[in-house]
Formats: sequence, structure tokens, C-alpha cells
Amino acid sequence: MKYVVTLNGKNYEVEVEETEAVITAVTDAAPSAPAVPAAAPAPAQTAPAAAPAQTVGAGVQVTSPMPGNILDVRISVGQAVKKGEILFILEAMKMENDIVAPEDGVVKQVLVQKGSTVDTDAVLAVI
Repeated sequence: MKYVVTLNGKNYEVEVEETEAVITAVTDAAPSAPAVPAAAPAPAQTAPAAAPAQTVGAGVQVTSPMPGNILDVRISVGQAVKKGEILFILEAMKMENDIVAPEDGVVKQVLVQKGSTVDTDAVLAVI
């Protein structure tokens, strides 16, 4: 079953099966887009998803994929990280989500701390 869910101005195309839910596309929502009923909550994600990343002059920004609370910060400034390494644990909708490094690099900035509340697309770190 396929649903389109709008959250914070972005449309998420979600395919839901009996055992899992997979986001197949993300687009900016049109200002006049009609609301679409949300699907029932999906089971917990089994593999960590790479955090959305934006390349900027100072490095790659690691951003929060959804609003939530930072439960753990596993990096510090100057630390070398590998692609896929867990940087943060984000609690959202009573689930713990691994925020992983989108690429190899050295941490230039850590902009949140344990206990911080973040919004979707909030910059968590710069690599």
C-alpha cells in the first residue's frame, strides 16, 4: 500500500507492507497540497539510515531527519569518522534512531549536546 505523508513542508512517499515501511521519495510540498491521511505507525527501522547531508563551503552538514531529542552524542570536534559510523542517537516517536556519518571525514563542529531537542533539518554537526 502506498501513502503520501506531508511533514514539515515535505512530501514523503511511503510504501507499507505487512512487515516494513519504506520511504521511496521525498519532495518539497506544494503550498496548496491537500492533506493526506497518515498511515498506521510502521514497525521499527532495522537498518540505520544515513542522515541527510548538505555540502557547504565549510564541510558537510549532518542534519536531523525528523524532530526529536538527542539521547547520545558519540563524536567530538577533531575526531575522524567513517561513512556509516553512528554519530548521534535521536529519539523520535518513542523510537531510537541512529544518525550516521554520510561520508568519511573529520568532525569540524558538533552543534548539539545530549538532551537537546531538535527540529527536522536542524544541523547537528559539520564534517
